[in-house]
Amino acid sequence: MTSEATAVPVVRADGRAPDQLRPISITRGWSKQAEGSALIEFGNTRVLCTASLTAGVPRWLKGEGRGWVTA
Repeated sequence: MTSEATAVPVVRADGRAPDQLRPISITRGWSKQAEGSALIEFGNTRVLCTASLTAGVPRWLKGEGRGWVTA
């Protein structure tokens, strides 16, 4: 890719092209304390996602035969 104003190749400070994504890494089962977890890394950004389970549903859903998910 080049800059139309200067016709010079455009690169980011880290050497990537403007349309190039950072490498992504996903590590499943990262946390031993959660029923489910994943560590997602891209560049210097890290996101830890965890899930836990609790038996039961809110009172207003009891007997409805449905589940419940919160975030």
